[in-house]
Amino acid sequence: MKLHCSAPAVLVAAPASGQGKTTVACALARLHARQGARVRAFKCGPDFLDPQWLERASGAPVDSLDLWINGAQDCAARLARAADEADLLIVEGVMGLYDGDPSAADLARRFGLPVLAVIDAGAMAGTFGALVHGLRHWQAHSRGPLPWAGVLANRVGSQRHAQMLQAVLAADDGWAGHLPRQAALALPERHLGLTAAGELDDAMARLDAAADALAATPLGQRRLADWPRWQAPDAPPVPPLPPLLAGRRIAVARDAAFGFIYPANLAVLRDLGAQLSFFSPLAGDALPACDALWLPGGYPELHAKRLAQRQDLRAQIAAHLAGGRPVWAECGGMMALAETLVDGQGCAHPLWGLLPGTARLGQRVAALGPHRWNLEGEALRGHSFHWSTFETPLAPAALTEPARGVAAGAGEPVYRVGALRASWFHPWFASSPRAAAQLFLPDSVPDPATGG
Repeated sequence: MKLHCSAPAVLVAAPASGQGKTTVACALARLHARQGARVRAFKCGPDFLDPQWLERASGAPVDSLDLWINGAQDCAARLARAADEADLLIVEGVMGLYDGDPSAADLARRFGLPVLAVIDAGAMAGTFGALVHGLRHWQAHSRGPLPWAGVLANRVGSQRHAQMLQAVLAADDGWAGHLPRQAALALPERHLGLTAAGELDDAMARLDAAADALAATPLGQRRLADWPRWQAPDAPPVPPLPPLLAGRRIAVARDAAFGFIYPANLAVLRDLGAQLSFFSPLAGDALPACDALWLPGGYPELHAKRLAQRQDLRAQIAAHLAGGRPVWAECGGMMALAETLVDGQGCAHPLWGLLPGTARLGQRVAALGPHRWNLEGEALRGHSFHWSTFETPLAPAALTEPARGVAAGAGEPVYRVGALRASWFHPWFASSPRAAAQLFLPDSVPDPATGG
């Protein structure tokens, strides 16, 4: 049976990064969640950090929505399931509203999601109206009107300033109010994005402060019963996955050093039949008994000294590999396996040495963009985003393909040493569950779906 669901929904966007859209999306989610509403939040585009804050604010796992990486059908299915169970859907945009291909505006148009524009108006007055007009109407002649929910001014200096901003809007631009210029409302950042929510003892206090501020605005005072109903796209039920990983135990590193994990990827592994065992290298956990190991991305460079001390874990992983059992090391997970990791202060740390070479944290972005990995006849989609480089004598066993060809830059190398695969590439397992399963199967294991 198809899902035909409706719910209040909004896509929180901005003209650029750093305008405060994560704060507003989280504030809106927290405001309604603490009133008892069932809130489901999503992040437009690949991201590991903003979803952690949205999950804290909403109380539910947060999936990414990307028309290229997920595909439109996967996005539609996730939105429809959320609308079936939630009282409010919130999608946080990525970068600026029209940035990227596909962009947040493309997602809004594809699914009719009303856009709430968040604009840092701290250093403008009349230009605010021009910016709102441009965000709302750009591309309308070629791609059709953009679904519109309104505009919220952020970092406003005073009530008088807010009145000036509201006065320059068109009558139907939808003034949603303003948030004051206040340091307490900003979420802390570091390289790669926001500081992980789990690292801050006051994360919930920050979210509550933002929700309290939003509650004083017209947007925050609007009851969900008064929101227009958004019609979710038709989404046929997703057929069950073949049990490619039935009975297999996968150990997953998960802590502050290895925290870049899509909840949807864990769901895919479980749906394939895998049993997941989580452990924390930083807490001193031993490698659990397992058939395969996943070392996700994260911030090993911030914890290099502690990871270097885990030579016991290094020996356990080496024994695991010597037994022909697979390891998938993704971005930060690959860095932890290097011989040396050079951190942001230039300090060299001897790491686990299962991949020859040196991982080095840089001062700027080294790679960013969507990629495809053609793995054993299956196309696994995902993305790359890292500041670090890896200097190694290893020749790549494969290269990913940038989504937009040569103009997008080089592909990411995939290194292979025995049963170990490692890359900067972050895959979205749902784009090809069969390819994802191959990361955790030894070469000699037959495919249960084919018998060979």
